[in-house]
Amino acid sequence: MSQTPCPLILAVPVAIVAGMSRCARAGVLIKNAGVLERLGQARVLLFDKTGTLTVGTPKVVAVDTDGSHSAEEVLAAAGALAQGSGHGVSASIADHARGQGALALPRDVVETHGAGLTGWVGDQRVAVGSFEHVAGAVSDSAWAAQRRRDGQERGMTAYVGLGDRMAGAITLQDVVRPEAAAALAALRAEGVRRIVLVTGDAEAVARAAVRGLPIDLVLAGASPAEKVAAVGREAAHGVSVMVGDGVNDAPALAAADVGVAMGSRGAAAASEAADAVILVDDLARLPTAVRIGRRARRIALQSVWVGMGLSVAGMIAASLGHLTPLQGALLQEAIDVAVILNALRALQTPGNPSGRALSRSGSGSTAASAPPAGG
Repeated sequence: MSQTPCPLILAVPVAIVAGMSRCARAGVLIKNAGVLERLGQARVLLFDKTGTLTVGTPKVVAVDTDGSHSAEEVLAAAGALAQGSGHGVSASIADHARGQGALALPRDVVETHGAGLTGWVGDQRVAVGSFEHVAGAVSDSAWAAQRRRDGQERGMTAYVGLGDRMAGAITLQDVVRPEAAAALAALRAEGVRRIVLVTGDAEAVARAAVRGLPIDLVLAGASPAEKVAAVGREAAHGVSVMVGDGVNDAPALAAADVGVAMGSRGAAAASEAADAVILVDDLARLPTAVRIGRRARRIALQSVWVGMGLSVAGMIAASLGHLTPLQGALLQEAIDVAVILNALRALQTPGNPSGRALSRSGSGSTAASAPPAGG
């Protein structure tokens, strides 16, 4: 009997492919075997906010103006321009505006990912988005600047520029996903040491949205390039995982060790750039995938070491004359079958150390740059 690498060349791919299959049944598409292994080693998680930690469908709660236009005029112009974007925030503004009547069709719409929109509605130039974006498109932003200094931003805000002045501000509110707190706690239980929120929203908005969640660091007002830089910095703490759903998240998803896209309602660019896609609108699937990755890797290593150990023991026994060649061959085949069967345990549903029912396989409910610099 001679030593054979069969436990190594059989057990590892069987365990990893079994883990990928188990993830697919749990609603998470893993694009290649290396992704699952890295996911099981995750130590740092970075999250976008809108559509990831939150439900992604903010509602308009207030429209303020500088007095030069009525709230209805500001909302109608912003809603008309917002039709030129597919982001959830834009859709919310447009839907709310339709409640007061039909909207004009915008033209020459230009979208700056993570910042906002500019274009024409009728004979008026309109800009919608973050304060910085709209301020760059108008010559008079004094009213909005004073509003910010007075601390009147009460939530996610899309500023509206009409002509040459910043004429209004639309306040929206989003809500944290109901499963977010349990999902983040479960990720901690799976060995994640650091959780970072990186979003394009203003800091006050971001902190208010995630109050009470176990998040170590909030990076607000981040552009797509700054999100990539944040991923690079956080990688020093271990294997990094970035979770997002929008076009402005795609570069960061590609830069992370593992990029995970919320694929059920997210942008196609995010899903294409990501290494894994959560196919259902349920953040709880992420800790389930991490748990499966950890377990599949553990089973693969267990199968390799036990299989190789048994092979070495058989080789020693054969060299001492305790095994005939036929017995050695049969023993080696038995070892190979045993490690394969052990590797197939990765198909089983892993336990949940946090005690929460986070994986709901076979069930569950099934967004590109935001005007308000949305994360």
